[in-house]
Amino acid sequence: MSYFEKDAIISGLGISRIGRRLGVPGLELTTDAARAAIADAGLTTDDIDAILTFGDTPPEEVSQALGIRMPEQTFGFGTGGVLTPVMSAFHSVSQRRARHVLVYRTVQMLGGAMTDAPASPMLNPLANPPVEPRRPGTRRKLAPFADIEELLSAHSYSAANWLAMHAQRHMALYGTTKEHLGWLALNSRRNAALNPRAAFREPMTMDDYLSARPISTPFGLFDCDVPVDGSVALVVSHADFAVDCPNPAVKVEAIGGAYGSGGWFHRDDFPKMASSEAAAEMWSRTDLKPTDVDVAELYDGFTYLTFAWLEALGFCGDGESGPFVEGATRIALDGSLPLNTYGGQLSAGRMHGYWLLHEACLQLRGQAGQRQVSRRPEVAVAAAGGGPIAGCMVLTAF
Repeated sequence: MSYFEKDAIISGLGISRIGRRLGVPGLELTTDAARAAIADAGLTTDDIDAILTFGDTPPEEVSQALGIRMPEQTFGFGTGGVLTPVMSAFHSVSQRRARHVLVYRTVQMLGGAMTDAPASPMLNPLANPPVEPRRPGTRRKLAPFADIEELLSAHSYSAANWLAMHAQRHMALYGTTKEHLGWLALNSRRNAALNPRAAFREPMTMDDYLSARPISTPFGLFDCDVPVDGSVALVVSHADFAVDCPNPAVKVEAIGGAYGSGGWFHRDDFPKMASSEAAAEMWSRTDLKPTDVDVAELYDGFTYLTFAWLEALGFCGDGESGPFVEGATRIALDGSLPLNTYGGQLSAGRMHGYWLLHEACLQLRGQAGQRQVSRRPEVAVAAAGGGPIAGCMVLTAF
């Protein structure tokens, strides 16, 4: 069976300055990344047929700044979490609704230059938008005596609290330790030292990790991602453009997404998440297997999220993610599964899954500089999301 994503390639990559409280307007960061991605694809702004985004800079402002006419069209993939705009671009070029689609994600820290109005997740509504799942009352159960409207508006709990419960449950079931989480953080920092754009590049030891101030047990400061200002952009094109790309095109082999999936903790298989369904769908759309993957860029908003993805994607069995990363040798740049090679969100900075996708493409191109894995990868997995939303994809070198 042929799936629509196989008609798509990622033809261009762009990234802006990345830093903490840069004081640079979001529109400037966005247009810097967008222009870089368009040029990287060997295109001009006149070639761009559509713009998709997960935020934060409004696409109307971006199209005006770049001189791109806003198209009137819809896109039909709605279950990829933060990667939904990318997957929708795959669908669009497959359906010949567009030939080249610009996709971007721009973030800014609170206290930074927040000059832009919030953007809708996508340029246009989905052709078949997903039905809003029944809210199982996660916040109400966490604070049963609070008025729900007041709670949602003023007393919302952090995702750190929710994911900490997942991690605690994993520890109770499988013997996962705080040190296991630490090996992931140390590997990310080691990789970030080779990334000139990473927010934190200083060496970190296990003692540093374990002595960091607590956030929500078992998470400490270094279990949490790093807020930054920045923008990542890419150009998605139809596969027939690959022969004209000035840089190696990245092929899209398979995608998977999940939305809802029992909320944060209303699952019989808790602490599993929507990543389980997303990964199963992705592997069902390709003949490739987890053993074929050469490099993995997996969401690490919190350390435990990467553990969940490692297990969901089949790189290890249920409960085996702790031992899998122990010692950080298997997941090193020269290991059997190089992981979060750019430093991840834990050390490089939180770009909500778009930097990891950018990095997966760089690794497949062989253009990752000092952090290029020792053997040129041919297959990469990029996965983003946590809790009830998840999206993942298999990418291959052209």
